[in-house]
Amino acid sequence: MTALSGIWTIASIELRQRVRGSAWYVLLGVFVMLTLAVTIGATLSLSYAPEPGSALYSIVVYFVLLLVTLVTPALSGNAVNGDRDAGTLATTQVTLVSTTQIVLGKFLAAWLSSLAFLVAAVPFIVYSFVLSEVPPLTVATSLAVLVAELAVVSAIGVGLSGLVRRPLFSVVVTYLVVALLSVGTLIAFGIAGTAIQTPVTAENRSIDWSQYEGEEVEYDPDTGLPRDAECTLVSTYEFNAPRFDYVWWLLAANPYVVMADAAPTSYDAYDNPVDAFGFIKLSVRGAQQPPDLKPRWDECDPANWSGQGPSARDLIGDSTPSWFVGLAIHLGLGGALLVGAISATRTPARRLSPGSRIA
Repeated sequence: MTALSGIWTIASIELRQRVRGSAWYVLLGVFVMLTLAVTIGATLSLSYAPEPGSALYSIVVYFVLLLVTLVTPALSGNAVNGDRDAGTLATTQVTLVSTTQIVLGKFLAAWLSSLAFLVAAVPFIVYSFVLSEVPPLTVATSLAVLVAELAVVSAIGVGLSGLVRRPLFSVVVTYLVVALLSVGTLIAFGIAGTAIQTPVTAENRSIDWSQYEGEEVEYDPDTGLPRDAECTLVSTYEFNAPRFDYVWWLLAANPYVVMADAAPTSYDAYDNPVDAFGFIKLSVRGAQQPPDLKPRWDECDPANWSGQGPSARDLIGDSTPSWFVGLAIHLGLGGALLVGAISATRTPARRLSPGSRIA
């Protein structure tokens, strides 16, 4: 038996067991209904947006990622230790199939199961794509990242099921790891960025309007200010600014940020993003920028009135992408857990925790 045939044998057995039960079809049905509801709701709410289709596509893809990452831990979190508790793992291990093939086969089955939910969402993805002007490259990139992230979550679940003896505990830990990557990174970013403070000294210069009381004032039509106006009133004040630019890298491990940062950005006529991918990317790239430690506002300088900094297109173009770092972290984590599961499941086992079942 070749290595690939052994992996596929285990995966096919796992898939047959899942499709025989009614719970699998109930999950698919609930998934489709929820995706349908979100698609309809997003279509109605975005009907007045400048480019509703582009925003709709990103929302649908993000919702699919959210739902599948909630379902996949339940499908993979007890793949190995569940068989150990049922007494079928040892029976499989005495066949020609190796421990590596068993673990990788269960990973492949969990990955294919999660991809089935993605296939069920294809009609909604196609619907949002048809309504939009999303470039094909954005579609290909977002779907490729989605498939890769599902593989990562499947690997985390199967890996922990081999390392943790109790099925319920391994499922819970899988959910916690997924939550750590998706929600925990946001919390850590907010706490760390707020905890690091830098003093800022701001200066304001304004016109002393009291000097024009009771006088006829000639205004400049271009600026709306009195001609030859001088800003003689100067005020300074100090405050502390959070330094999110020191900790923005924490967001690199967030799967939603990875997808947004990898997808090419589409802009409107004002150089603003038109979808959720672009706005999330803009937020992360903006977090990379250090705050102005000596801001200055001058009423006599019209340039300060419109000086809102670079456009969204320029900010994104001049900042550093991080999606490949986050994806590498995810793939490394999933691969390390699979290697650990293979090592912990290999027989003969040198050590077993108290109460562990052998056969």
